[in-house]
Amino acid sequence: MANIDKVWDKYKKTKSRELKEQLIEHYAPLVKIVAGRLGIYLNSYLELDDLLGFGVIGLIDAIDKYDYDKKIKFETYASLRIRGAIIDEIRKLDWVPRSIRQKQKEYIRAYERVEAKIGHSPTDSDLRKELNINETEYNKLVHDTNISTLVSIDESELYEFNVEDPTTKNPYQELENKEALEILEREILALTEREQLLIKLYYYEELTLKEISLVLEVSESRVSQIHSKLMLKLRNKLKKYNVVFPL
Repeated sequence: MANIDKVWDKYKKTKSRELKEQLIEHYAPLVKIVAGRLGIYLNSYLELDDLLGFGVIGLIDAIDKYDYDKKIKFETYASLRIRGAIIDEIRKLDWVPRSIRQKQKEYIRAYERVEAKIGHSPTDSDLRKELNINETEYNKLVHDTNISTLVSIDESELYEFNVEDPTTKNPYQELENKEALEILEREILALTEREQLLIKLYYYEELTLKEISLVLEVSESRVSQIHSKLMLKLRNKLKKYNVVFPL
């Protein structure tokens, strides 16, 4: 599109449906990026196309509510709206069966029991033995609990972020975030090189699930599995500091 600023300027004044469709078409790749990153939580009950559909809802909402005069970069604002819409739709439609929620609880309890018993993070073998399941059953369990991890996290546990104005800062919040970040960085440095690389690729370089799988030279489902176990490991380690790892 020649000049997106001109389209925004005209749309702000006219709210033209045709201009809105131009904006949706222009920013559609943003939906693919956000959905692609959340694809790391996919399981057998949810497909990437579902996330893309939910993401479009978020993009349309972002276009409707965006305040062009605030000079906040639309991509930043829309990414939050798109991510929020995807998670909201998953929650609303209850895409996580009760059986999966129960399995996730069993998995977390088993992880905590074994960790307390052996004094360090358990291996896959440790967890399979504790749960009394074979490798295939274990891999499916970890895979299926991915989406439950995403939608079950308590919003109030995460740091507040003003979606209307991401530049808004609160001194007390900044202090808390700084301390939490120092704790988090310390725990990340204690991870294996492979785990640290996954953190870097997903949270810092913001690669999609497919891109990460190419870098690590493993399947996309394997990346999801590694990520799921890694999140559980970090959340357990940070629990003693009352810090929640943001997904």
